Amino acid sequence: MDELPADDPRAVRSRRDLRLMNRIMGHGGTLRRALTPHVPGDPLVAELGAGDGTLLLQVLPPANRGRLVFVDRQPVVSEETSARYARLGFSTAIEAADVFDWLRAGGSRVDCVVANLFLHHFEAPRLRELFALAAKRTDLFVACEPRRARVPLAGSRLLGLIGCNDVTRHDAHASVRAGFHGDELTRLWPQGAEWSCEERKAGLFSHLFMARRCDTTRS
Repeated sequence: MDELPADDPRAVRSRRDLRLMNRIMGHGGTLRRALTPHVPGDPLVAELGAGDGTLLLQVLPPANRGRLVFVDRQPVVSEETSARYARLGFSTAIEAADVFDWLRAGGSRVDCVVANLFLHHFEAPRLRELFALAAKRTDLFVACEPRRARVPLAGSRLLGLIGCNDVTRHDAHASVRAGFHGDELTRLWPQGAEWSCEERKAGLFSHLFMARRCDTTRS
C-alpha cells in the first residue's frame, strides 16, 4: 500500500481492511491497557505512521485539553475523524513528514509515542536509529506489531475470506514475515538503567513492545 497514491481506490479499500484487522487483532484494547496506567489525564500523544488516524479513537479516554500529533508521509486523517477527537477533548495536528525527519526536528516533548503496524517496515539499523530519536522526545513508547509465528502467518493467508483486497492480503503476509518475536525490539532500544522495557505476545497474532522511562528527571 505504501507504493500507491493515498487516493488510489485499492489503497482506500486497504485502509478500510486495516481498520477491520485492527479490530480482529484487538490492537485498540491492547494499546489502551498498555497506555492507561502511564499516560496523564491531558496527554500529548504522537502516532508514527498514523495513516487515517482512527486507531487512537479506540485507545484514549476522554480528555479536557489533550493533543494528538499524527505523523505520516501520506496522512489521510479526515475532518470527520478530527471532529470525533474534538468531541473527546483532543486537538489534532497532522504532520505530513517522514518520521525520521519529524523526530530529528525536535520541538515539544510528547507524553507518549505510539506506533501500530509500522515498525516492521524497517530493518534493525533503521529501527535502532528511530528508537534513539524517539527516546529523546518521550518518556513512553508503545508499539503493536505483527508477531512472526506460524499462527499469524496462517491467518494472513485467510484474509480473503473476510473480504480483504489483494493489497491487504499481500501486505499482511509480508508484514508477518517481517514481524517480531522474543526480545528483538528491546535489544534495539537504547540501553540504560532509566528505561524499563516490556515485550511480549499480544493475542493470537500480535507483538507488544513498551519502553518506559523509570526516572523522568532529565538534565
